[in-house]
Amino acid sequence: MTGGATVMRGEIRAHMALFESARVCNARRVTSERVTPVEPRAAPDLVELAKIVARQRAEMDRLRDQAATSAVVERAKGAVMALTGCPADAAGERLRRRAKAARRTLLEECWITLGTLAPTAHGPGKAADGAGTATPDFWSDWPAQAAPDDVAPALARLGQALVRVMTPQDLARCLLEHLAADLAADAVMIYARRPDGGLELTGHAGIDDKLAAQWSQVPPLSGIAALDALRSGEPRWLEDFAADAERYLLIGDPPERWRSRAWLPVLVGDSAEVCIGVLRGRAEPFTPRDRAHLRGVTGLCAGRLRAFDAPAERSADAATDAVQALFEALPVAAMLLTPLRAASGAVEDFRVEAATDQVGELLGRAGEAPAGRRLLEFRPALVAEPLWRGCLQVLATGQPYEGERFAHEEVVAGVAELFTYTARVAPLGDALVVSWIRHGSSDRQEHRLADIQRLGNLGWANWNLATREASWSTQVFTIVGRDSARGPVPLDELPELALPEDTPALTRAVNELGQEGRPFDIPFRIRTSGGIRHLRLVAEAVSDRHGTPVEVHGFVQDMTARRRAELALVESERAILTQHDVLQAERTLASLLQHALLPLANRPVHLAGLRVEVAYLPAQSGVHVGGDWFSTIELPDGDALLVVGDVAGHGVDAVATMAQLRFTAKGMVITGSSPTGALARLNTLLLHSRDSHTTATMVLARYSPRQRRLVWAQAGHLPLLLLRDGEARYLRRPRGMLLGATTTPVYEEAECRLEPGDRLILFTDGLVEHPPESIDRGLERLAEAVAAPPHDGPRSLGPLLTQLLPEVRRDDVCVVDVRVPEVREQ
Repeated sequence: MTGGATVMRGEIRAHMALFESARVCNARRVTSERVTPVEPRAAPDLVELAKIVARQRAEMDRLRDQAATSAVVERAKGAVMALTGCPADAAGERLRRRAKAARRTLLEECWITLGTLAPTAHGPGKAADGAGTATPDFWSDWPAQAAPDDVAPALARLGQALVRVMTPQDLARCLLEHLAADLAADAVMIYARRPDGGLELTGHAGIDDKLAAQWSQVPPLSGIAALDALRSGEPRWLEDFAADAERYLLIGDPPERWRSRAWLPVLVGDSAEVCIGVLRGRAEPFTPRDRAHLRGVTGLCAGRLRAFDAPAERSADAATDAVQALFEALPVAAMLLTPLRAASGAVEDFRVEAATDQVGELLGRAGEAPAGRRLLEFRPALVAEPLWRGCLQVLATGQPYEGERFAHEEVVAGVAELFTYTARVAPLGDALVVSWIRHGSSDRQEHRLADIQRLGNLGWANWNLATREASWSTQVFTIVGRDSARGPVPLDELPELALPEDTPALTRAVNELGQEGRPFDIPFRIRTSGGIRHLRLVAEAVSDRHGTPVEVHGFVQDMTARRRAELALVESERAILTQHDVLQAERTLASLLQHALLPLANRPVHLAGLRVEVAYLPAQSGVHVGGDWFSTIELPDGDALLVVGDVAGHGVDAVATMAQLRFTAKGMVITGSSPTGALARLNTLLLHSRDSHTTATMVLARYSPRQRRLVWAQAGHLPLLLLRDGEARYLRRPRGMLLGATTTPVYEEAECRLEPGDRLILFTDGLVEHPPESIDRGLERLAEAVAAPPHDGPRSLGPLLTQLLPEVRRDDVCVVDVRVPEVREQ
């Protein structure tokens, strides 16, 4: 840059003047939109906002790590390309093969490659001496040494953590965090060799600042373990404190603080300029695993340390330095880019000629200077971002580019805050100037107001009654479906937008507002290309000192979605009420049918010498009537038939099935069917009924008074409860399948002889099943209640039910209480 440098400097000064002018204008610009104060009750949910910020921060951290990882991989590929002359894809494949052979991650292999190879600046395929000889086999012939299996995962984690390390001090902290758990490390020190042969402490962790200051500069003396390790290129393992104290000058106050130490040179080729010290409080040797682990650590750190000291690829002439000095003085984040073109002429990258200090942080590489480096080398992920496309667009068209606003977190006075930025690209001869403008509070307020209008689907409107001038926000034009080029509608013409049915009310409200200053909040409908919209207009007048309205301001809100939701809710309520009426009618009908088909005696009855009391209690919750039922009759031969059943389901269908089973069971037994035979036929009846999926449970018992013999069978029902001599027990159930469950059921009979004074209880599950209590516990409670000494004489079924049932019953309850008198009645 000679004569052209003068021209470029002049263009830069002019461009910077324009930037400063734009910045001042931007700071002085105020929004034309009025901001309505937010009521206290409308304060945002700070907890939800905090969660959103936390998620955004985590996502930003993830993206930064991803970008940093990509940068490491790209650098390693560039080093391989420079030494071997292979293309980028081949370089990446070589790295992957070598990582696989050594059982390392790709990121570990990249760190090791960056720390071991020394890529030149002469271009791909060029030797360092400029002879132009490619060296395709130099790197591929190196051995790939794998770490021990129990060390490899730890090294993989360290390789990933190193992408977040930006300074030697960060590296020391990272290493201590990594080695504290695995090697019981208490401190880490990083020394770099000075030109005079001494050492300079560039990073430390685990030691106090006073001790670090004492050992920050080490002269080139003998008896220093770190210097000894650098000179020999081999680690120094200090594992015998007494012997080591005689040989070396040990760091520490007192030195006994660390009983074992390791000083490891970070080799680059055959030499080392950096030494890492690991200090431990425990006095024990470093195991072979520990030594392999630490050697692997230094291999990874070599690449990270090289990146700290990598010289910037920039021209050292005075003109370039002047440009950089100018950029460093700028109050905004900016950088100067020159395009790097491929042989075809296409732009493949940009060179950062100069940049301000803030650019590194905005590009996710805080603490690193981009000047003199390739843009994609500095931030590889930029190629997929809008800013990259904007740069190419400016080069192609010569027209400036301004990107979308984005949020960036910065730490101000120790507190993390989110700021809004806009990236801008402007042409400068053959170069580009990229700048980032941080928007002030007024800009953010304007942006937030626009967001509120968009999210609330509302917009503000003003009308000057004296000049008939009107102004609308952009959102109002969107709401009413009007082209902004046509301008806003005057206030007195606003009713013409409404549907004919809504025009009179809106016209009256507008007239009263303009003449009397009476505010209004009125809904109306308009017709747009998208259909009918429901709008809400809220307006008030501003009067002069005589009370005459001179200006109207308000807002228009699109209520279409809310109105549709309200209409849908009304329709749903109507459907629910209709369904409720249908269900209530069904319940009433089922209840009438049930009472007609299942009459209840108001006192105990005597059948075949037995005293029988029945109870039926319908459910108290829901709108359905259940299918519980009973039957107690005396047969023609003098025997008694006792039946209890429960039909699955509710409503008219359940009542109809109940009646069918009740009367059919009676008829079958009266005509001579045994209990098991009757159950088998009832099962067939259900399978061939109108609803073949109906099921039912049932207990059918026949009592012969001459032998006091009870023969019973059951179909998936609960057992009978027998009380004898004050002890209650459940009779063993004979085999029996649920009615309607299978075409090949198996039913068996059981027999029991009743004694004078016995009490037998048949019941449905509503008596003992009360969720969340288990049915087993309900059966236990029933047995305990029946076995308890009586307090009210023989008629104890009522108190028993009161004791067992909850206040609100979810299911029907049916109970048949059978007692054998102490003395047989004549």
